[in-house]
Amino acid sequence: MTLSEIAAALVDGCRSGEDTNNLPKLYAPDAVSVEAVDFDGSGREVSGIAAIQGKHEWWNGAFEVLEQDISDPYPHGDDRFAVRFRVKTRDRSSGAVDDMDEIGIYHVADGKIVREEFFYALG
Repeated sequence: MTLSEIAAALVDGCRSGEDTNNLPKLYAPDAVSVEAVDFDGSGREVSGIAAIQGKHEWWNGAFEVLEQDISDPYPHGDDRFAVRFRVKTRDRSSGAVDDMDEIGIYHVADGKIVREEFFYALG
């Protein structure tokens, strides 16, 4: 897949709720995912599709998505793209509602995502 195809498939999957199902198709088996903060005590960085799927499962179990706005991809050369995620969530345990604003940077090699990094707005 080309960078444009990967980026479009990732965004489409996130918008439709198929992001977890798309992982084996879009990500390299040893892909790395890096968060800006250690949210669940498992560290900021995980490696491998199973670990990234685990992050998705944790997120879906911890939060209910109330609203979301996912940008079209922003390509950067032929090996990276960015996506902006603005999401209103409800914490399933506390009921607290929060607005999240983050940028995901995706690194692509050999037709697969090999690294993703997330940056969060301060505030």
